[in-house]
Amino acid sequence: MHRIRYGFFVFFLALFGVVYIARQWFYDIEDEASIFGYHTLVVKKGLYRGFILFVVSEIMLFFGFFWAFFHSALSPSLIYALLWPYENAFVVINCFGFPAYNTILLIVSGVTVTYAHMAAACGKHSEVLDALYMTVFLGILFLISQINEYFEIAYNINDSVYSCAFFMLTGLHGMHVFVGVFLLYVCLERFCFQDFSTTHYLGFVCSIWYWHFVDAVWIFLYVFIYIWSSWGVKLDELSFVYFF
Repeated sequence: MHRIRYGFFVFFLALFGVVYIARQWFYDIEDEASIFGYHTLVVKKGLYRGFILFVVSEIMLFFGFFWAFFHSALSPSLIYALLWPYENAFVVINCFGFPAYNTILLIVSGVTVTYAHMAAACGKHSEVLDALYMTVFLGILFLISQINEYFEIAYNINDSVYSCAFFMLTGLHGMHVFVGVFLLYVCLERFCFQDFSTTHYLGFVCSIWYWHFVDAVWIFLYVFIYIWSSWGVKLDELSFVYFF
């Protein structure tokens, strides 16, 4: 990231190592569940609770960055006439362009993954595969669109407080989308090999929870980072701001 020699090579080597290790770990979990039969009812409850705590920790991570965003947005400097983001500093990306397209992609993917869950409970194997293929495809489209959006933006992370919050929140969310796509792809592979049954698909349920969490975070991002910030409203026109 600091343009050190062989920096990108080391970065991608480390990324490959993390993905490979995660994949091998998933294989171990799969063997414990489908071959050795270690996933008893008590173990499943523990894994569910552990994953819920993991999602809660992710929520708090985003909460911290949103806190920083609203701290600056609701009390901007008087130098910039109480405007957020700062007027004439840079042009905020059009909320009806790439962001709206990405929102549609994630909402539709949430519908398809929910349909896959319903189909899995009913034992409709082919419909599960079709819905999961569509969900993974939509997730990949979202990532491609997010990368294209970054190329269209005229500002970078160190231009202002807004641009820093923008890249931190959207970039962190993009990383979570990548992880969600990876989790759903692993579930897709397991469904292809018929490792799941109509009553035993713990990994799939956890992946669905994670994907819905990613969808919910994006809704907040779209409403506040894109739509609200693109209005350029003077904060003294919002009466509720005085409460803060």
